[in-house]
Amino acid sequence: MSTEHVLDRRPGGHARDRVPTTANKVPEVTAYFWIIKVLTTGMGETASDWLAHLLGPVPAVGLGGLGLVAALVLQFAVRRYVAWIYWTAIVMVSVFGTMAADILHVGLGIPYTLSTPLFMIALAAVFALWYAAERTLSIHGIRTRRREVFYWAAVLATFALGTAAGDLTATVGLGYLGSAVLFGAAICVPAVAHRAGVLGAVPAFWTAYVITRPLGASIADWMALAPHRGGLGLGLGPVTLSWTVAILALVGHLAVTRRDVRTA
Repeated sequence: MSTEHVLDRRPGGHARDRVPTTANKVPEVTAYFWIIKVLTTGMGETASDWLAHLLGPVPAVGLGGLGLVAALVLQFAVRRYVAWIYWTAIVMVSVFGTMAADILHVGLGIPYTLSTPLFMIALAAVFALWYAAERTLSIHGIRTRRREVFYWAAVLATFALGTAAGDLTATVGLGYLGSAVLFGAAICVPAVAHRAGVLGAVPAFWTAYVITRPLGASIADWMALAPHRGGLGLGLGPVTLSWTVAILALVGHLAVTRRDVRTA
């Protein structure tokens, strides 16, 4: 699915919001995008749990929140897409999105059967407000401050929703490997539907975007957690570090080659 088809067809908004303040602030949607996206979701899942075990839940949440704020401040400060800045923000959204879902379940005792639809409603509300203001949910025209705010609000909501949905399927009998297979099959649906002409590019993109979260998280949990919990027992730390190395390698490659930057 390429952003060549996710075009922005409406300038939209008030005069000050219509004036482009930046170049497009998100990367082109290529195979690299989806691979890194899945890696960041899995890395965020295990990093969140690892930090909670290492530092304790409250310090971990505080650190994750500060990291998210710092990453987003930097992302909003630059005037164009910069690979390492953008993907750092995505990683921190992944880590904190996991923590947000876990706080509701572990800290407040809210079951995943309730938190999953709650996050779904939150995401729908973000999309509704975004569309009402801009008449588009396209990621191809993230060039104004308002669109960037909507974009990152949607991203944060998708991570929280995906975390809750992945944990829900894992705890109702599928396990982590079963969940990974389920979401691996599910992510093919919007791609096939789009190619068949029955689903538009924008809804296909956002549907796949949501599914990448439970897909990556389920794979990472399966690798990291102990065998008695349905995993391979590789450990939270090693899985977090190995996936981080993979992310750094791919983002470094993109920063040099700029294969995810639109040239025309």
